[in-house]
Amino acid sequence: MKLGLRSKVPTLMTGLTVALAAAAALAADRPAAGPVPPPPLTPLSPAYEGMTGELLFAKMLESSRTRDARLRQYSAVRTYSVTSDKGKLYAQEVVRVDYQAPDRKNFRTVSEEGSAMVRDLVLKRLIESESETSSGRAHHDSAIRPANYEFSLLGEQDIGPYHCLVAEAMPKRKDKYLFEGRVWIDAQDYAIVRIDGQPAQRLSFWITRADFVRQYQKIGEFWLPARDQTLVQVRLYGRKFLTIDHRDYTVNAATDAATPIESGQTASDATSRQQGEATIR
Repeated sequence: MKLGLRSKVPTLMTGLTVALAAAAALAADRPAAGPVPPPPLTPLSPAYEGMTGELLFAKMLESSRTRDARLRQYSAVRTYSVTSDKGKLYAQEVVRVDYQAPDRKNFRTVSEEGSAMVRDLVLKRLIESESETSSGRAHHDSAIRPANYEFSLLGEQDIGPYHCLVAEAMPKRKDKYLFEGRVWIDAQDYAIVRIDGQPAQRLSFWITRADFVRQYQKIGEFWLPARDQTLVQVRLYGRKFLTIDHRDYTVNAATDAATPIESGQTASDATSRQQGEATIR
């Protein structure tokens, strides 16, 4: 990846595609909770009236480069799950991920339950695709950067404790690894707090709609994923949720006193981060 802020959205896009393979195994039961919607949008205050999409990108890239230079390592626990829109659990995988700068990730399964087919065809393939992307074995220019997106500022909004600038993100080409939607950027750190959107290109005949929300959290000076939720409308099989919860972070282990996320912390209490070779990840 070149200069930009690499988003983990490509992983979500891949997950949507992979989810098709398990569609025939899925059925339904109890209502599932979706992402909490943000409060109402307010107009840009005088302090940001001169802000353009280009200037916003420049500030994001500059702040991301500074943080990326300091991020050497992190460990976290992720829970991947596939459920129906009524809450029925089809499969779940708990994984420990260890990241080492600049691009090495190691995944180790801690526990698993539910359908072996769904775990193999959806969750394990999703993890493999992220490993391939981070190591450079998969090449998709999916960075949130000016070459791929145009930003239009819409206003301001609070997400939990974070005051954000809200921008509409429009992809510059039809590509299933890009998205169209909204991005919430912390007004102080210029880091991504939330992304809400859909793939820029239809994924397949079988997926009639796909919507995702990614939420981030701030740990020390770094912004890391908190929760991903993707809603896939599958032709003939209805709506399915792919959810990834990120918790128990340890950042720059022995040197930085970053506070791990408590197990009970909600994603709406968190915010965003940009890690990577100066591409919004």
